[in-house]
Amino acid sequence: MFHNPEIALEELPSADDVDWQALHPDYVQRIRLQVIIVVAFIGVAITALNLVPGIPLLVFVALYTLLAIFAIFLFMWPGIAIPRQGYAVRARDILFRKGVIWRSVTAVPFNRIQHVETSSTPLDRKYSLATLQLFTAGGSSGDLKINGLDKKVAEELRVFILGKVGNIVENA
Repeated sequence: MFHNPEIALEELPSADDVDWQALHPDYVQRIRLQVIIVVAFIGVAITALNLVPGIPLLVFVALYTLLAIFAIFLFMWPGIAIPRQGYAVRARDILFRKGVIWRSVTAVPFNRIQHVETSSTPLDRKYSLATLQLFTAGGSSGDLKINGLDKKVAEELRVFILGKVGNIVENA
């Protein structure tokens, strides 16, 4: 017989009890370096437009002004957004929080994970960072990607999660 008892709200675990782990502090610098590189390329492209005859000077002033505003915002944003990101590993799942204006917490149960991967870009490797990506049975909408982890921590998490997934399969 199916049994589905009601649970009192007072008995639910508090979200405040989660021990959130911060992303690596160098992740802010890594993102800022990426911003500098992208802005430099855009600046070079705008400068190359100067070779096209007939474009008024006012267009270049407007483009450089927009680029400067855009660059300042993108340079400052990681210092605001990244400290608000974090992850937590619990007995049956992994949590990831993010967001400044729109905040979200994603929980991925270990029994839904099919594949775990770590990766790093050249900029990540400069700062010894890595990305941990979890692929779930729920498709791409259930996948989780955690950027900005220390390379060693990302690998340890990958091995730990694979061990958890393996134990779930063996006990099924």
